[in-house]
Amino acid sequence: MKGLLRKIRQVGRVAEPPPDRREGAPPACARGFGGSVQVRHVDAGSCNGCEVEIASAFGPVYDAERYGVRQVASPRHADALLVTGPVTRNMQVALRRTYEAIPEPKVVVAVGDCARNCGVFAEAYGVAGAVGDVVPVDVEVPGCPPEPEAIVAALRGLTGR
Repeated sequence: MKGLLRKIRQVGRVAEPPPDRREGAPPACARGFGGSVQVRHVDAGSCNGCEVEIASAFGPVYDAERYGVRQVASPRHADALLVTGPVTRNMQVALRRTYEAIPEPKVVVAVGDCARNCGVFAEAYGVAGAVGDVVPVDVEVPGCPPEPEAIVAALRGLTGR
């Protein structure tokens, strides 16, 4: 135990270096957020693979909150909508209502191949389409499931951090 504590003191905090501010302003979708984004997650009909990766992205290892991204329970408190899975017929109206409940400016992030283009669920009976067929999508995160690093990178792009 003492060896572990000694190593922690020697190494210190390990994090990515901050982005170079000379590169320019944050992306257009992040300008109205002031460095922090409140995110509402909606599972529109996925296999839950992306949800596991989102949980990892907000867990202690990847810690998306250190970049100003926080999950909220109500769409009325959210700035962005994080959608996983293809949109099923049962979730089509619920997703549209959730999108409409988010105040302006709002951003929609489609996480995973299923959210982007229905993935393995393409042309299935209960699938209404991809997220972009129901609500406008601003950011897409590819992968089946996407790695937590990719999810955190997309969310960092929203905060400009």
